[in-house]
Amino acid sequence: MAFKEGLRARKKTLWRLILLALGLLGLLLYGLPVVRHLEVLIPMGFCPSATMSQLGDNFTGVLHPWSLGPSTGETAESRLQQAAEWSCLPTPALARARPEVLTCTSWGAPIIWDGTFDPDVAQQVAGERNLTIGLTVFAVGRYLEKYLARFLETAEQHFMVGQRVLYYVFTERPTAMPRLALGPGRRLHVQRVVREQRWQDVSMARMSTLRAALAGRLGREAHFVLCMDVDQHFSGAFGPEALAESVAQLHAWHYHWPRRLLPFERDARSAAALAPGEGDFYYHAAVFGGSVAALRGLTTHCARGLRQDRARGLEARWHDESHLNKFFWLHKPAKVLSPEFCWSPDIGPRAEIRRPRLLWARKEYALLRT
Repeated sequence: MAFKEGLRARKKTLWRLILLALGLLGLLLYGLPVVRHLEVLIPMGFCPSATMSQLGDNFTGVLHPWSLGPSTGETAESRLQQAAEWSCLPTPALARARPEVLTCTSWGAPIIWDGTFDPDVAQQVAGERNLTIGLTVFAVGRYLEKYLARFLETAEQHFMVGQRVLYYVFTERPTAMPRLALGPGRRLHVQRVVREQRWQDVSMARMSTLRAALAGRLGREAHFVLCMDVDQHFSGAFGPEALAESVAQLHAWHYHWPRRLLPFERDARSAAALAPGEGDFYYHAAVFGGSVAALRGLTTHCARGLRQDRARGLEARWHDESHLNKFFWLHKPAKVLSPEFCWSPDIGPRAEIRRPRLLWARKEYALLRT
């Protein structure tokens, strides 16, 4: 009898612990901000020293311990030479760039954080390649009046300054476009699109629209293209360090979460589905990009998956973002941007977020999506 009572007490304690854990998880995901901030205690992992010493690409050069800092009067050419010298430093020295955050992926792609690259080197390398960089944005319905002007005005201040830029705006009302004074080497093209009935369809239609644009003028004139949401604005330098063959953006609200909690599509019937244990990071569809060829592959994959789901009467949990995450699971991005490149002020200050580049605007879905 005593044994049974003891067993019953242990079961009761176990269930209390389970309910407490579920309650804390609910608060973490949906509840009090102060509880949500506890996620900073979840480790992001670390980049092995052997991998760190080899990280880099055609724009940033070798990722290095930027804490060493440039000396006064240093030129971009001398910093290129310094980067080459740093690549020969002992591995422990290279690992000091940003020890508090994850700076590489398991497949060897860099995760770009402030302090892991020299922006002047990235600018020079891009300038020498004589690139045209496309920036696409959809401004449909009330999103045009609410967000587009500030998005473009701040892009003129911070996006790829010193480079040739082609803004590509998709809207159903070209005549309502705001006036914008463009700097040298920067052009604006407006393309009319059909207004969808539901906001979900507006979001999902952009993959097929982008695919068509990449097969036309956008694909002919741009070498690299970054695709962004309009309900955000630039707040810091967003330069060529963000360019690569394929680029994904860590979602600001999920970059600390363990993989089993990430909001991937789990309905096995969906073309966007990822099985338990699949998925690397959760990527935000507010920023993605790459070369024209790579983006053709990405948009073709996502548009096809969206069509398949529609034919089956399905809709992925996070629409085109779910299909984007499926694509990047199958085809790993060559570069991952840290949450500094697309940050939500609602999260609040974080020690590892040193210099936000894009800031989310206040979401007014009740007004904008009606």
